[in-house]
Amino acid sequence: MDPVIIVGAGPVGLTLALALARQEVPCVVLDEGPGKDEPRAARTVVLREDTAALVERLTGMPLARAGAHWAGWRSMRRKQVMREVVFDDTDPAPLHIAQHVLTGALRAALADERLVKIAVESRLDGLEQEPSGVTAHTRGPKGTWWRGSYLVGCDGPRSTVRKIQDIRFPGRTAVERHAVAALRTELPWYDEALLHRLPPWRMSGPSAGEVTARPLPDGVWRLDWLLPPGKDLVTPELLLTRIRETLAGWAGGTTPPYELLDTGVHTVHHRLARRWRADRVFLAGDAAHLLGALGTHGLDEGLRDADNLAWKLALAWHHGPHESLLDSYQTERRAVVAARLRAADQALPLLRGGGGLRAVVPGSSRGHDALLTEGHLGHGQLGAPGSYADSPLAPRSLEGEVPVDTPLGAPVTDVRVTAEDGTFVRLRDRLGRGALLVVLIAPGTGVWERRHWVSAGIMPQLAAAVTALPHHAELLVAESYPGAAAHTVLLVRPDGHLVTALGGVRPADLYAAAEATVGGPVEAQAEAGASAGSR
Repeated sequence: MDPVIIVGAGPVGLTLALALARQEVPCVVLDEGPGKDEPRAARTVVLREDTAALVERLTGMPLARAGAHWAGWRSMRRKQVMREVVFDDTDPAPLHIAQHVLTGALRAALADERLVKIAVESRLDGLEQEPSGVTAHTRGPKGTWWRGSYLVGCDGPRSTVRKIQDIRFPGRTAVERHAVAALRTELPWYDEALLHRLPPWRMSGPSAGEVTARPLPDGVWRLDWLLPPGKDLVTPELLLTRIRETLAGWAGGTTPPYELLDTGVHTVHHRLARRWRADRVFLAGDAAHLLGALGTHGLDEGLRDADNLAWKLALAWHHGPHESLLDSYQTERRAVVAARLRAADQALPLLRGGGGLRAVVPGSSRGHDALLTEGHLGHGQLGAPGSYADSPLAPRSLEGEVPVDTPLGAPVTDVRVTAEDGTFVRLRDRLGRGALLVVLIAPGTGVWERRHWVSAGIMPQLAAAVTALPHHAELLVAESYPGAAAHTVLLVRPDGHLVTALGGVRPADLYAAAEATVGGPVEAQAEAGASAGSR
């Protein structure tokens, strides 16, 4: 079968290529550039715990060495500290990393990947679809035709794939603008990120009265100044003045020594593609959505797009048409991103001085700083990973379903589990392999060798039920899981979202849940594929 064609070699496209390769799906990545990224100290990304773990799992690189996990978060208004957060195991810190470093780690992992070909200096300028595949044409020194089974546009805000497919991309332009500087200096606090609203010192030039400082490795900081609406020019002289005023204000009046590394202006747009799938063509990342106001970070959602789509494409590539499963990518991911965009658009007038919406903005009673903190730290409606509770893949009417602390459709908690070979691993380490995960909660198993309990109690019955499932599944055992009683059985999707929790071994319920998760019975999928091919 032909490889999957991925258009775009940014973090989302490279992550998708790695995720597919880990599931034995060959890919071609069309990279319009030379195959490497220009280092830009001021172009950084913030990854939440789940997306950082995804990249680490795919690359094998401990990203904490290349980026910075913040020790804490502080929100200030004028001279007053409004909110302080200290990160720990129960509330892990985000990871702040330069984008070229992140992309470099992904490229390094792909360099040894036999199933992935990266075609540099290959810019897409045409594509054609047939019932059996996709043909793409690239121009450049190596311009040629490429044949693929599916094609995914990860080619950014000005996506050529989206334009060729005539998919609308409505939304709002220049929702926020920020002046950005990366510099090496010493600030009065260490390894803590800071959001400072209405600082007490006067800033030169246009200012909306908000500055953010986020640490990077080696004493480097990224500073962002929120700019007022409009198109006022941010000159180098004005930015240098802003840097000196801000550093002096934090240091008590005297500007400390600093080394300026990079500057820029970051403009935030909010847009959402009308469709994320057109037969065998998909959109992901900035090609499908743009968001980023109020501290939210679009790359997080782009990486979640890749994680969601990879296992579905892999299943269709290996086992034939799974139309309802592939359709669920748009249904699940577009709904999650749309909800985040709505939350940000509702909060913007309140937080940026629009007024009049205090009574209708969700969570406004918690205060402006609490809402901004949610966006920056990945909490609440502005920043938390989305849930697929209303997914078309969610099973219906399971008699044996029991509650646990993780809502159905939400990402599972990362606990220690015993794998089938008897080794102790993290649950998150078993994700992304294309298999469903069946996790038995069995207190006490952690202190005994696997051979003592693998054939005892309910294990033989559960093992037989797992073997009979309509899709490959891996059986794991955990001593505990938040909110789960002993002998609870969890079914987890390959991208780490909880399908169901069952009270004990219930083969019929487990089979029905697994069948729903992969899009329904195989016979129905074959009929849907034949119908799609006849259109």
